[in-house]
Amino acid sequence: MNVDRIISMILRKLVNRGINKGIDMAANRGRDPQNMTREERQQAKQARDGTKRARQAMRMGRRIGKL
Repeated sequence: MNVDRIISMILRKLVNRGINKGIDMAANRGRDPQNMTREERQQAKQARDGTKRARQAMRMGRRIGKL
């Protein structure tokens, strides 16, 4: 394995982690869950679950597209 592939693999993982953190922050609206009301926490959880399902659907779409 050459160095370019290793570097691109590490960068891709870091960028994906940053994107996921940004999506989670958007779901929480930038607030700490401890400072939220019960309803706000439920809405944030629903948003996280929705993004999780969207990611799963994108993965499945990519797999189907390869066929």
